[in-house]
Amino acid sequence: MHVRTPIATDGRLDAAAKHPGLSDPHYLLRRRAIASLARGHEVGAPSPRVDYTETEHRTWRTVHQQLWHAQREHACRAALDAREQAPIPADHIPQHAEVGLHLRRLTGFDFTLAGGVVANKRFLGSMADGYFHAVQFVRHPDVPMFTPEPDIIHDVFGHGIHLASPAFADVYRLIGEAAMRVQSKDVLQMISDVYWFTLEYGVLDEAGTPKAYGAALLSSSGEICRLRQARIRPLNIHAMLATQYDISGYQPVLFSARSLDEVTHTLGGFLSALDDESPARYGRTAKS
Repeated sequence: MHVRTPIATDGRLDAAAKHPGLSDPHYLLRRRAIASLARGHEVGAPSPRVDYTETEHRTWRTVHQQLWHAQREHACRAALDAREQAPIPADHIPQHAEVGLHLRRLTGFDFTLAGGVVANKRFLGSMADGYFHAVQFVRHPDVPMFTPEPDIIHDVFGHGIHLASPAFADVYRLIGEAAMRVQSKDVLQMISDVYWFTLEYGVLDEAGTPKAYGAALLSSSGEICRLRQARIRPLNIHAMLATQYDISGYQPVLFSARSLDEVTHTLGGFLSALDDESPARYGRTAKS
């Protein structure tokens, strides 16, 4: 597979394992300490407060400055409009309680604590009840334009923007309700894969120009600025489910819709028809 993970501030690409967020022992010790706060956490329970260091706040401020400009040029209008209402302070990393208080007033959503990757049933299903699993640790300061795993910058700058918008929040609920309705791990993985290519990496065509709406793009100044280097294909559920992806680097294939309404309509039709026979109809087998 083509190497496409930035590992240094100059944007140099190499294996994901060389990214300091996955290789720096001092950073990993801090990341694990913060992530451990999620052990045993119940969905909807208050998140513990994190006392962030000045270095971590500085990383937030650096990324805020980069992303504010990059989004203005490369994000879609719906995302930029949502950003005007989103709880994104410029000077400090917000606590989950700070973000959740704001989002609840706008769309009824709240952050609930995660320590890292969450099982599909819990992660996706919680969206039906208005909870989005978010982490609290911060990306490595040496490569602020990209993180190979979601961090609080990704969750606030990406999903926080989405969940400040009723239109985006409705898409999260659609996905959550479908995940709560099914039990098959194969079907849940299908929902997760479609979620990946839409709410994480979706693109809209605005007057012939690709504009980002996916949370992973909105939270990476490195990746959002290279949209046109990806192969952009029309929104198509069958194609999404046949496309492999690696979560730890830049995505070579993105899917573009003409509007957020098209995304909602297409997802709604796919999700409403899901049942235990869906994997066979889509030529799918269980993913390891």
